[in-house]
Amino acid sequence: MVGMQIDSITLQNFRNHAKREIVFGRGMTLLVGANAVGKTNILEAIFLLATGRSFRAEVEVQMIQAGQGVAWVKGAVRPDGEEVKLEIVLTTGQASLPDGQVIGTRVAKKKYLVDGVGRRMVDFVGNLRVVYFGPQDLEIITDSPSVRRNWLDTVLVQIDRDYRRASLSYRKGLRQRNRLLEQIRDEGKPRSILFFWDRLLIENGEMLTAKRQELVDSINRGSWGFGKLRLEYDKSVISFPRLQKYEKEEVAAGVTLVGPHRDDFKMILADKPAADNFGSGRDLALYGSRGEQRTAVFSLKLAELEFVGLKTGQKPVLLLDDIFSELDHSHRRRLLKVIPKQQTIMTTSDIHLVEPEFRSKMEVIKL
Repeated sequence: MVGMQIDSITLQNFRNHAKREIVFGRGMTLLVGANAVGKTNILEAIFLLATGRSFRAEVEVQMIQAGQGVAWVKGAVRPDGEEVKLEIVLTTGQASLPDGQVIGTRVAKKKYLVDGVGRRMVDFVGNLRVVYFGPQDLEIITDSPSVRRNWLDTVLVQIDRDYRRASLSYRKGLRQRNRLLEQIRDEGKPRSILFFWDRLLIENGEMLTAKRQELVDSINRGSWGFGKLRLEYDKSVISFPRLQKYEKEEVAAGVTLVGPHRDDFKMILADKPAADNFGSGRDLALYGSRGEQRTAVFSLKLAELEFVGLKTGQKPVLLLDDIFSELDHSHRRRLLKVIPKQQTIMTTSDIHLVEPEFRSKMEVIKL
């Protein structure tokens, strides 16, 4: 199986990088530097080129260097052997001069370009595919359902254009439907104004649910060693009967109460392999130790890596953010066996956490 490749990345006014260009080797690259030097920011920029969004910024403006009005992330990638130039331009929403002075004209907060030509997000994403693994990924188990939904979306938007289209359409429709629910409640407008948006959400919601179920099922029956761990998908099905069932509650709340925006999943640790013991086991969010949770997320990331490769026929780029300090020796050894199988870009503040036998095979870049 061939692998995707990122040859280089150029940052300007991105986080703490005023101007930086990094060239990556075809195999393993280790970024070494002290805390706060900007190692994670480089991985965030690569992730942005792959998914169109950050894995940590709540709003895009947080990625723009303080005092600047615009930031650029450019990458040279090889999705199928031929080099493609990807670029994302981030703004505060207002045009600015090169010195950062805002001149007032409103502009798009995010612009996507492929080989210098503007593209919609739905057509931009997919030119580069990555799997990111960092210390905060423990939140997939311990945090709110929105974090788990974001993980599902991050995997699927990179490999499925139909999913990207349905996800964008669903989110836009959901915002409009919620506004109309408020108008029904506050202004007495008729429920008939929801009909178009009900159909839109049901059509796209069914697509999202089906694709998420496929991902969960594939992981649960995978051959990569998930073992006694399994995912239990708690889906919120959207349909006309369900919308009718909650119509009074929705008007009172002013929000849509059913649909994939309410989905969740659990990570279950069973006494027997998942295939033999479905329906029993411990919910790791409630009853798992810190070590069990860390091991489960580690396994989930390996599953994600395999799923993306199997669905696309190409190994994604693996991004590892200072995780050597988070894993014990056995897990580090297991991960280091996976690392050489695709292009891998890693960060660490302590190069000695990487075993010497693997360190000698990596391209080391000191920041």
